[in-house]
Amino acid sequence: MSHNSPADRVADAFEAERDRLHAVAYRMLGSHADAEDVVQEAWLRLSRQHTATIHNLAGWLTTVVGRISLDVLRSRQTRAEASYDTWLPELLVKGDDGPAPEDDVTLADSVGLALLVVLESLRPDERLAFVLHDLFAVPFDEIGQILGKSTAAAKMLASRARGKVRATERQTAVGQEQREVVRAFLAAARHGDFEGLLRVLDPEVRLTAETPDGVVVTLGATAVAAGARLSGGGAARRRMVLVDGLPGIVSWREDGSPLSVVSFTVADGRITGITVVTDPARLASLDMPDPE
Repeated sequence: MSHNSPADRVADAFEAERDRLHAVAYRMLGSHADAEDVVQEAWLRLSRQHTATIHNLAGWLTTVVGRISLDVLRSRQTRAEASYDTWLPELLVKGDDGPAPEDDVTLADSVGLALLVVLESLRPDERLAFVLHDLFAVPFDEIGQILGKSTAAAKMLASRARGKVRATERQTAVGQEQREVVRAFLAAARHGDFEGLLRVLDPEVRLTAETPDGVVVTLGATAVAAGARLSGGGAARRRMVLVDGLPGIVSWREDGSPLSVVSFTVADGRITGITVVTDPARLASLDMPDPE
C-alpha cells in the first residue's frame, strides 16, 4: 500500500507543524498539558476538513490553534472569577543554576518564564494578538479574523500587550543582582549573622508563610531576621530555583521529600518580600525540579 495517499500527506504535513503549534498553544496557555489538548483538537478538526479547500495549511492550523486557545483562556477566566477565593496561583518552580552573565541560554529561559508570568496578566485577546504577532509573526489581518475584530484593533491590542511585556522585561534585567542579594541573605541565615540579615532586608519586608495551619505573615526586618536565623536547620539539600520568575530556593529533607519552597522579591538591592511554602499538600502539588 502506498504511503502517499492524501490522508497520509495531510498527516505528514500536520506532524511537520506539530512542534510549532504546541509552542503557540503553550505561549497562549502556559501549560504543556493544555497545549497538547489544543494541538490534538486541531488535528481532529483538520481530519474532518475537506483539505483540498485549505490553501495554506500552516496558516489554517495556526488560526485554529489560536481560536481554540482563546476559548480555553476565556472559559478559564470565568472559572477563575467564580473560584477566586480558593485560588492560589500555580507556582512554576524551575531549576536555576545561576548563570554566568554570558550564559544566555539560561537567561533566555528565565526571561521565557518571566514572559509566561506577564502573559498571564494580559487579557485573552491581548495575549492572542501579542503571542501570534510578536512571537510567531502571524499577520494582523489574520489575527483580526480570529478575534472578530479589525486589523487596526488587532494592532492596538498587540501594542498594548507589548507595553506590559516591556515593563516586565525591564524588571527581569536586574535578575543577576537579585540573585546576589538572595545569596547574601542565605549565607547570613546559615551563619546566624543577624547584622548581615538586616543589611539585605528592607525595613518593611513582608514574609508570607503558607503552613499546614494556614497563612502566617511576619512584618519588619527585625522579626524576619530573627526567624531566618532560627530556621536554618532541617534541610539536607538545597537548590537555587526560579519561582514564577523570582529567585528562590527549594529545600529537601534527608529522605528526598520537599521541605520548603522560598521565593524572594528584591527591589533596590534589598529583599522586600519573602514567600515560604511549607504546607506538604501545597508542596506536593508543585512540579519540582530534582535535587542536584
